Amino acid sequence: MKSPMSSKQIQPNAGSPAADPGLPFFREELPLNVRQAAIYLGVSVQTVYLWVERKQIPHLRVMGRNIRFLRADLVPFRATFKQEVGDGKT
Repeated sequence: MKSPMSSKQIQPNAGSPAADPGLPFFREELPLNVRQAAIYLGVSVQTVYLWVERKQIPHLRVMGRNIRFLRADLVPFRATFKQEVGDGKT
């Protein structure tokens, strides 16, 4: 006989992430890799690496060389890109 708990253990993704408040990370809180961060910020991968090298962007180093970004840290960083449009002259 299967216990009711075994179905939850076999199918951990069956419900929405919000259903289990004990989960440490939700999908939107998982760290982004360099390519994902570049897409999110709307810049090239090379630009993201340059910002990391210059320590201009908040980032995490995982296992030495792997670079990850938290979306919560990138939101205010991305907000700095917004520029007010003046009279249209360049």
